Amino acid sequence: MVVHRTPDLLAPAVAARLLTALVDAQAAKGSASVVLTGGRTGGAVLERLRDAPARDAVDWSLVDFYWGDERFLPSGDPERNETLARTAFLDHVPVDPARVHVMAASDGEFGDDPEAAAAAYARLLAQRSVEQGGTAGVPRFDVCLLGVGEEGHTASLFPETPAVREPERTVVAVRDCPKPPPTRISLTLPAIRESAEVWLLTTGAAKAEPVGAALRGVDPVLVPAAGATGRVATRWLLDESAAARVPADAP
Repeated sequence: MVVHRTPDLLAPAVAARLLTALVDAQAAKGSASVVLTGGRTGGAVLERLRDAPARDAVDWSLVDFYWGDERFLPSGDPERNETLARTAFLDHVPVDPARVHVMAASDGEFGDDPEAAAAAYARLLAQRSVEQGGTAGVPRFDVCLLGVGEEGHTASLFPETPAVREPERTVVAVRDCPKPPPTRISLTLPAIRESAEVWLLTTGAAKAEPVGAALRGVDPVLVPAAGATGRVATRWLLDESAAARVPADAP
């Protein structure tokens, strides 16, 4: 866990940390992968990444970009996480379009069928896993960026819902979300847990209770963020307000 004094300090620090992680991954195996998140904090990190002096230390044409979840809305809708990522970062760096793996929009090839869109993303992840010599059904993401909601949700996995209880599928459609928009697509906890590193980014006093509960080891069905863990590392990157109820014995 790393606590920064304010959100304005957290965003550039996370961007710098992410640059280092991607450089290290490319040095080790030639390419890198990152799962992007939305929200105010996720967008701020991408903007700071875009403007970082060391940005070009990463070969962005050799980075695979995925999403942890997506709002099932028409392409280009300002509420889509893809739109945020393109505006804040992807449209400003020399990425390989074939390595930008977006979740389908509601006006895309699957029409208004989030289950079909989720199944298609699961197939894409499975194919990428096979290409990398894996068998887990998802590629081994180097870094998976996630936010945390006021009720403890992460990606679009909300407390006490079928999606957070999903034991096998890697991608699911989520309907009737308690936060708008109501229909989304999300990675599941089994998919997230295949990441080498999971980074949970959040700020603000409203997040203090779920952050504290997650770090106390509460049941992920009640606080989904508690179940988002990486194979190598799980990093909580917080501001002081969000960290206000972290247990004293937290690492």
